[in-house]
Amino acid sequence: MDDTEQTAAHVKAAGSADFGSELHGTADRWSQGYGFETRAIHAGQDPDPTTGAVVVPIYQTSTYVQSEVGVHRGYEYSRSGNPTRTALETCLAALEGGRTGLAFASGLAAEDCLLRTMTGPGGHVVVPDDAYGGTYRLFAKVLQRWGVEHTPVALGDLAAVRAAMRPETSLIWCETPTNPLLGVADIAALATIAHDGGARLVVDNTFASPYLQQPLALGADVVVHSTTKYLGGHSDVVGGALVTSDVLLGEELAYHQNAMGGVSGAFDSWLVLRGAKTLGVRMDRHCTNAARVVDLLLAHPAVASVLYPGLPDHPGHEIAGRQMSQFGGMVSFRLAAGEAAALEVCRSTQVFTLGESLGGVESLIEHPGRMTHASVAGSQLEVPSDLVRLSVGIETVDDLLADLDRALAAAS
Repeated sequence: MDDTEQTAAHVKAAGSADFGSELHGTADRWSQGYGFETRAIHAGQDPDPTTGAVVVPIYQTSTYVQSEVGVHRGYEYSRSGNPTRTALETCLAALEGGRTGLAFASGLAAEDCLLRTMTGPGGHVVVPDDAYGGTYRLFAKVLQRWGVEHTPVALGDLAAVRAAMRPETSLIWCETPTNPLLGVADIAALATIAHDGGARLVVDNTFASPYLQQPLALGADVVVHSTTKYLGGHSDVVGGALVTSDVLLGEELAYHQNAMGGVSGAFDSWLVLRGAKTLGVRMDRHCTNAARVVDLLLAHPAVASVLYPGLPDHPGHEIAGRQMSQFGGMVSFRLAAGEAAALEVCRSTQVFTLGESLGGVESLIEHPGRMTHASVAGSQLEVPSDLVRLSVGIETVDDLLADLDRALAAAS
């Protein structure tokens, strides 16, 4: 394996780049002065200068020609940089309002790179007390063995967050809305707490997507995505991303991305880039459909409670209204008859597909306690056994409502 470890600056100096001269995506001419949908379609995606192709090609190559030793067009080995991946990374940076975007093979690969870059043995991280199960597993089963400690805290309780900070705290890790309890955290307030304590704030923006929420503008230092979800949007790719406005931090993360190697392949990058083009119109439909689903659930006698930031009585409703443009397409609810009823609802739907993941055009239903969050069973982060999570898709909403109504009747 070619183990070249040139930095972005070295690559830029090595030769003129026709398709991009750095190891990672940076803000381009589309990043300022254009609306979100325009950036999603054009940032990093100028027509191919050789053929005029409007769509970014899939550069399915592992290596690149050098005219002489150390002189090339900005790319030398596809772990270090690939033009299709650069296009995606540039687009992601533009969508989040950042300076540097980095694309990974999965959301957890992005998280692992970030955490190993920004913390280490003897370090400490404040995490949500209802974090995604995979993230919690990374902290509890992998990084803890490496000497990184974590403290789960209800991030909506700012006094508790302040109390959890230590001199060795390097990060506050935030999900908002959270998975699967749809908790909402005040990004700006958490950024202040983190920075006052000499730490940084990381926000997992997967549930909201950059269309609904802009954490960097609210003071976050890094945004994390599972691009598998809303950014990809079609349940046909696995990927992850990091975006930051801090140029030096971006260079450090890019170095570790190359050194650790968990990068997004060319075809996967192309799929996420294609999905990002329609993110805005899809999110509008996800949100309107979810609001209709919430109305059905609120009125149904089999449902004990509905968890959705758009509800006026949701504890984070006011904050969500300030930092999100809409309330999202994710809905969770609890069944009055308990776990057996929750499992029956999951078994009984026909339009809602029983499956893990979220954010695709198709609606999904799952039981977090036995599926996505089984890894937190028995821990402080264990989720209620009567909880059902919905990823509301973009199908005809009347079909979704009829499907849920039938499933709830079967569980009553």
